[in-house]
Amino acid sequence: MITNFDLFRWKKAGMTNLGVNKLLKFFRKYDIKISLRQMGQVAQVKSIPNFIEQYKNQDVKKLRIDYKKFSSFSILDDLYPERLREIYNPPVLIFYQGNIDLLKNPKLAFVGSRLAGQSGIKAVQKIITELNQSFTIVSGLAKGIDTASHLSAIKTKTPTIAVIGTGLDIFYPLENRKIQEYLAKNQLVLSEYSLGEKPLKYHFPERNRIIAGLSRGVVVVEAKLRSGSLITCERALEEGRDIFAIPGNIADGTSDDCNHLIQQGAKLVYQAQDILEEYLYN
Repeated sequence: MITNFDLFRWKKAGMTNLGVNKLLKFFRKYDIKISLRQMGQVAQVKSIPNFIEQYKNQDVKKLRIDYKKFSSFSILDDLYPERLREIYNPPVLIFYQGNIDLLKNPKLAFVGSRLAGQSGIKAVQKIITELNQSFTIVSGLAKGIDTASHLSAIKTKTPTIAVIGTGLDIFYPLENRKIQEYLAKNQLVLSEYSLGEKPLKYHFPERNRIIAGLSRGVVVVEAKLRSGSLITCERALEEGRDIFAIPGNIADGTSDDCNHLIQQGAKLVYQAQDILEEYLYN
């Protein structure tokens, strides 16, 4: 029987999340035992000898201590969100702090610029207030719009979930440490990265697929052309999620992504009713 700790060990030995998903699919189809070499072949690891060596040389006792540092759930568990399970390359193992029951709520993602201006922040505050707790707000705890989204949710007593691109013991950006600690105690913080994992550049596009996967729709606020928010929207569109965009000034370029998305068919939002009518009255 495969355990959540097995998934943790495979990843620590160098198997990618996509590789673990391929291996799990193999085991679902063929209920047989296979060697480490065969596991590496199925998971298409880059270097099978390195994978075997790392796996055999693991300090299992220390790994188990690290694994148990934070609570976790996996794609093997019943509580794993079905919307997330449906996406391409769903995270096989997620660590969390906080109220896991928030995963049961309908969720709406907010994404946007890290260099958000007052107009973008006020727009987030307006929409989340008008939503009147209809959705749990999902964002990435980055600077700017992400932070404004979580703070607006807290202020309006709306549940909120932060999906971060580091281990749960890492605070990035450091200035958001108090917010992360508050969310970890009173709301919910999720990460597919284990203890001590730093904010590497590729972690954030990976994190974005989780934000999009958890949510029914994505609201884009004050995003420049070709911003990181567009990656989240691309993942959301691939998974059939709704895209909402708040229009912005055409002169300063700060909302070019939002305006472009509207041109391409995203729903223009200037009040929460524009979002609610897509779900409450259909």
